[in-house]
Amino acid sequence: MTPDLTILIWAVALTFVEVLVAALGAQLQVGVGALAGNREEVPPLTGFAGRAQRAHRNMLENLPLFIALVLVAQVAGRTNAMTLLGAQLFFWGRLAHWLIYLAGIPWLRTLAWLISVVGMILIFRELI
Repeated sequence: MTPDLTILIWAVALTFVEVLVAALGAQLQVGVGALAGNREEVPPLTGFAGRAQRAHRNMLENLPLFIALVLVAQVAGRTNAMTLLGAQLFFWGRLAHWLIYLAGIPWLRTLAWLISVVGMILIFRELI
């Protein structure tokens, strides 16, 4: 397995951890019964639970783009040091984004997100 694909697997693992933390936060706030039901009348999550949910959703918006870029680079035989750097920036930026989001630090969170976007741009540049 190439290093780029290894980082992709770790990004998926991070996403899985994010959903577990978001689910735990939601369960602590609204209870298992509300989450096990059809969720039609679950109140909006606030505080830590709300931040965990929003951070996870943000990852779900970004992960498909990253997956596509890494897989296209693999199939096209275009992986190199720059695509690896891009994948590393994406992963570490996303990990920092999640942790900073959970801590509730707004501007630093945006910087971490931007680092992950730069990582995707680096991969994209190697494909065009």
